[in-house]
Amino acid sequence: MSAPASARPAAPSYAAVLRVPYARRTFATALVGRLSYGTVPLSLLLAIQRATGSYAACGAVLSLYGAAVVLLTPARASLVDRHGARRALLPLAVAHGGLLCVLAALTWRPGAPVPLIGGAAVLAGACAPPLGPTMRAVWSALLADRDLLRRAYSLDGVAEELLFVSGPALVGVLVAWTVPASGLLLGALLLVGGTGAFVTSPAMTGPRPRTQGAGRRGGVRGLAAPVVVAAGTGLAISGVELLVLAQVGADSGDTDLVPWVLGALSAGSALGGLANGAIDWRGPARSRLAGFAVALGLTIAVAGLAPGVLTLAVAMAGAGAFIAPALTTAYLLADESAPASDRTRAGAWVNMAVNAGSSAGGLTTGALLGHLPLPLCFALTGATALASAGVVLGSGRRTEPARA
Repeated sequence: MSAPASARPAAPSYAAVLRVPYARRTFATALVGRLSYGTVPLSLLLAIQRATGSYAACGAVLSLYGAAVVLLTPARASLVDRHGARRALLPLAVAHGGLLCVLAALTWRPGAPVPLIGGAAVLAGACAPPLGPTMRAVWSALLADRDLLRRAYSLDGVAEELLFVSGPALVGVLVAWTVPASGLLLGALLLVGGTGAFVTSPAMTGPRPRTQGAGRRGGVRGLAAPVVVAAGTGLAISGVELLVLAQVGADSGDTDLVPWVLGALSAGSALGGLANGAIDWRGPARSRLAGFAVALGLTIAVAGLAPGVLTLAVAMAGAGAFIAPALTTAYLLADESAPASDRTRAGAWVNMAVNAGSSAGGLTTGALLGHLPLPLCFALTGATALASAGVVLGSGRRTEPARA
C-alpha cells in the first residue's frame, strides 16, 4: 500500500541527477562522443554523392554502414560488459575514428571506387563504440534509486534526441565552408575525443563479476517486452516520417512544410520525455510500457484523419509525446531484467531494436503508400505500436505464474 501523497518524500529532480558525484562530467563527455553519430551519416551521404555522383551508391554504402552499426551493437556491448568500458571502448573508438578518416580521404575528391568506399564504411560501422548503452549502464551503476534512475534515463533520451537534431545542422554549417568529407573528420574528432574523456571518468569501472547464468547463449532473459516495443516504436517513427511527406504533399503541395511537421514530432518527444521523468509514477514499468505503446499507436492512427497541415502538426506533437517515454521505459525494463554484468548488452539489444525497426519502417511504409489510401497507411503504422503493446501484455501474463 502506498503512502499518502503528503507523507511521500519530494520526487527527485533532474538537478538531483546531475548533482550525483561524477555524473555531469561523465554525461557531458559521453554526449560529445555521441554527437558523432548525429554528424557522420549525413556527412557520409553528402561525401559519397560528391565523390561518385551516384545516388544508388549513396544508398548502398549508407545501408551497409547502418547495418554494420546496428546489427553488431550487442556484440560490441558484450565486449564492454566482459572487459570493462575503459579497455573496450577506446580501442573501438580509435578504430572507428581511423576508418572515418580513411573514408574522408577516399571521398575528399571524386573518383574513388565504390566497392572500396563500401568496404571502409562496413568496417567503420562494425567498430562503432556503444556509447549510448554504456552511458545508460553507468547511470544504473551510479543511481540506486529507481525514481532518480528514471529521470536520468529521460534526461539521457532527450539529450540524445537533441544530438540527432543538432548534428545535421552542424554538418550543414560545415559544408557551407568546405567539402562534405570534412564532416567525417569532425565525427572522428568528436568520437575519439569524447570517448577518451568518457572512459577516464572516475565513474567508469572495470568488468563486473558475472552472476550465475549471465552471458550464456540465448541472451539476457526478460528482454522480449522492451525489445519488441522498441522495434515497434522505431518502425512507427520512420513510417510516420514518410507518411507526413506524402500527407503534406497531398494537402498543400508544399513539401517545405515537412520539416516543421516533423519538428513538432521531435518537440513532442522531447517534452514527453521530460514529463515522463518528472512524473512520480507508481505503476510497474511493464504496464507503463504497454500504455505508452498503445497511446503512440492510437495517436498515429488518428493523425491520418487530420484535415490540414496544422492539424497534422498538432497530431504529430501528440504522437511524439509518447515516443521518448516508450523508449525510456523500454531501457529501464531492460536494465531491470539484466544482472549488473550484462546491463550494457541488455541496453544494446533495445538500441538495436529501435534502429532495426526504423530501417524496416521506411521500406514497408513506402511499399504500402503506392497501394493503399493514406489514412489506412497511418492506421497500419499505428497498428505496429499497438501490436507491440499486445506482446508486452501477453508476455506479462505468461510470466506471472512463475513469479508467484
